Amino acid sequence: VLVVDDGSTDETVAIAEALGAIVVRHATNRGYGGALQTIFSTARGMGVEELVIIDADGQHDPGEILRLLSELRAGKDAVFPAAGSASAFGAYGRRAIEAVYQSDVSTGSDILTLVHDHHLKVAGAEREGAQTREPRYRGRRIAVVVPAYNEEELIGEVLDGIPDYVAKVYAVNDGSSDRTGEIIEDYARRDPRVVPIHHSPNRGPGAAVISGYSRALSDGIDVVATMDGDGQMDPQYLSKFLDPIIDGKCDFTLGNRLGSPEYRGRMSKWRFFGNAMLTFLTKIASGYWSMMDPQNGYTAISRRALESIDFKDMYPRYGYLNDRLVRLNIHGFRIQNIAHPAKYGNEKSSIKYGRYIVRVSNLLLRTFLRRLKMKYVILSFHPLVLFYLFGSILSAIGVVGGAITLWEKLVWGYPVLFVHGALSMLAFMMGVMFLSFAMLFDMVAERQGYGWY
Repeated sequence: VLVVDDGSTDETVAIAEALGAIVVRHATNRGYGGALQTIFSTARGMGVEELVIIDADGQHDPGEILRLLSELRAGKDAVFPAAGSASAFGAYGRRAIEAVYQSDVSTGSDILTLVHDHHLKVAGAEREGAQTREPRYRGRRIAVVVPAYNEEELIGEVLDGIPDYVAKVYAVNDGSSDRTGEIIEDYARRDPRVVPIHHSPNRGPGAAVISGYSRALSDGIDVVATMDGDGQMDPQYLSKFLDPIIDGKCDFTLGNRLGSPEYRGRMSKWRFFGNAMLTFLTKIASGYWSMMDPQNGYTAISRRALESIDFKDMYPRYGYLNDRLVRLNIHGFRIQNIAHPAKYGNEKSSIKYGRYIVRVSNLLLRTFLRRLKMKYVILSFHPLVLFYLFGSILSAIGVVGGAITLWEKLVWGYPVLFVHGALSMLAFMMGVMFLSFAMLFDMVAERQGYGWY
């Protein structure tokens, strides 16, 4: 068993070696294509006669290996379970190994085309493009993840509006109790781009997006967008989310509805206050001070960012929007706001901002501390960590000291209001000053592109 570790930072290598596998390590992540090149060059160097490739993401059944080898030994040079897949899952004989070794391939589709060009004997799939050509946008494979929970009235409208240049639509039925799952399955039968994914029971929108991201990476998608199944996000604006990523200006685009007077007008004062508070807390936690609308589910992300941020353990509920931003900032990825209007119809928001802010605040605090530790201590160092530390301590001393001073004066009657009060106020003001400088340094780091991707 040969395992190619593509720059993992977890225990992948240790586990594979403990199970007896031969491990070839990449010091840095080279992507799926780099891993394929290592596999075929290593297999050729070892004199391998038969090679079976199976991805490590759990999408393929190891029980298929015997069937693949059986077809290969029936006189074939390569066996592909499916055409049009980015995955190289399949079996390869000596002639196929030699052909792929001498070429630059990055997906299973590339390999399928290559072996046909070499007139090798192939089983299981016809050459991609012989009858149809997969959609592209500016030469890139685009996918849209559509999480949906009880959206039977709106999911059809969303799927109908997906642009023709989208290669895959991962429609995730997140444990719906209505006909959402049936409608998605019906669309999948009529449109080969639609890939139905079903959760049971409901796991939350974050878990739905994680499932979509996992399939997109497995299928070799270049840019993955997310678009909620409630119909609020107009698909005609999708290209605006894709262009900055394809042009190399950023790796993540985030929708901004706050420029829409209709959107602001539909918000109650309480919800507007809650949204503003949550936005401010997310800016502090994520370090993206220019970000405008963090609770917006209309986004797009590059493949290299997905491969870097370890998204599979993201927060599974609505807080995933905030958690994802923190993970992107830790790795220094640039983001860009994309203005778009909000569409309204019969959809209803399920977010209760009072309880939601309290619940997400704990997540934001934990992710904020993780970001400081990873980005400004472990991966690099920046003195703003000390400013945040001293600022928090001094501010806390000032608040506690002020409370004690008032207790001494009002309850016990001690004449200490001026001295103790002045010292408490001084500590509090110094703490606020330290925190302000810490935030300023964080803003400067964002503008200077303080990253290493």
